[in-house]
Order: sequence, then C-alpha cells, then structure tokens
Amino acid sequence: MRYLKNHYRVSARRACRLTGLATSVYYHQPRRDSQQSLRARIRAQARVRYGYKRIHILLKREGVHVNKKRVHRLYCLEGLQLRPKRPRRSVSGARRAPPAIKASAPNAAWAMDFVSDQLHDGRRFRALTIMDVFTRESLAIHAGHKLGAQDVVNVLQRLVAQRGTPRRIYCDNGSEFSGRSVDLWAYANKVTLEFSRPGKPTDNAFIESFNGSLRDECLNTHWFSSTEDAQHKLDAWRDDYNGCRPHKALDGLTPHEYRALWVNQGSEIL
Repeated sequence: MRYLKNHYRVSARRACRLTGLATSVYYHQPRRDSQQSLRARIRAQARVRYGYKRIHILLKREGVHVNKKRVHRLYCLEGLQLRPKRPRRSVSGARRAPPAIKASAPNAAWAMDFVSDQLHDGRRFRALTIMDVFTRESLAIHAGHKLGAQDVVNVLQRLVAQRGTPRRIYCDNGSEFSGRSVDLWAYANKVTLEFSRPGKPTDNAFIESFNGSLRDECLNTHWFSSTEDAQHKLDAWRDDYNGCRPHKALDGLTPHEYRALWVNQGSEIL
C-alpha cells in the first residue's frame, strides 16, 4: 500500500480499491493493552536465578492469572532473560556413582557444607550450611570467621534439639567433618556420615546446588560490614528461601509448603 502511494502518487482510498483492501482495515489502529501493570509486577518479582516460570508461579500466588506464554513474552521485553553462567559438562555414565538411597521423609537425611566470602574490609568469613534433602529446607546458615569441627557439632546439636536426629548426613571430606569431634557426635547419636568421594562434588549435589543459589542471590548481592551483619542477612535470605521461593523439584512449592503437605498427606505425595 505504501509503495502504491509513493510510487504512483495515488490516494489511500484508490490504492485500497485497486488492491481490494477495505479502507476500514487500512485505517484501523490496534488498541492492544500495553500490559504496563503486569510488566511492573514481573519486574518487581525478578531476581537473580528467577526465570519466567518461577515468576509465573509467584504471580499465580498473588491472584494474577495469566498465560505462561504471555509472562515469557513480557519477561523477554523487559530484558530479564537469563543466560547460564556455567557450561554444562557431559559426564560419561560409566564415571557416575551409583544412585544414593533417596530420602523418604523429612529429617531422614541432611546435607552440609561450607561457603566462604569476605567483609567490606577484605576479612574472610565462612558459613556452615545445612539442609534437609527431602524437603530442600535450609535448616541453618551459621557464619563466623573461624569455624571448626566443634562449631559444626554445636550447630548440629541445636538442630537435633529442635527437629530430632537424622539417619544420614551427606558431607565432604573436610577436616571439619571428618575429625574426631563430629565422628564422636555421629556415633553417640547413631547418625551415619556419608562422605563424598575426593574430587566428586556431585556426590553431594543437593548442598552444592543450594550453595550456588546462596552465593548468587545473597553473597554476591550484599556488602557485609561484620559477621553479625552477614548473619542477619543470611537469616533473612534463608527465611525467604524456605517460605517464599518456589522450588522446581517440589512442583513449584516452597520447602515449608512441601513439608506441611507431607505432614498432612503423608506418603501420598511421593
């Protein structure tokens, strides 16, 4: 149509008549909703490691019922699409360890590990992370400058007093976990320590994935003035992780929701 008007110098009405196009179609102006309110909600929900599927779950919680494809389109228009930072490495099936026994109930198996970061003045600190393998719930994130085996025992004793004793705990071969203090505690409480093979962090994949989320969503996004400030921010992130953050492995539920569902329905959700 534009070519006829510019090249042959004809009016829009005559160009429509020559091409058989109705003038109402030519002059129609689309009135599509700009979706500004929905785009604002998507921007408000966007965080590190939050893809459009997780944002779609959060919108449904707020009562915003919208198609997942529309969320994906607006998510991309806002420039929020994420790209994987770490390359996926293909591992030969012959090199994989035999599948470990899966936890069948909350508190059946825990996993623990250490992460490290630094304060605003460059001083290093560490954080002990412990999670429930079945519910993916973060049980504790304990920060300190120098954490040893006795600190691990103290945190475990506090958790056992609150939640009961697990049957197994997955951990690596670090001196904090393989030393005499933790070994005596495990023997006294009849807990089996499942150590990862040297150089095989995938043997404890649950806590490795959790620590990756912790680093991307908390450690890399905050400055810490002291270990007390770090502990406060870690506790706030842990509360959000357990109570608000949808988990793909839990069918979009949070760890607290999944645990409550299991308590109400028992093994029917397995």
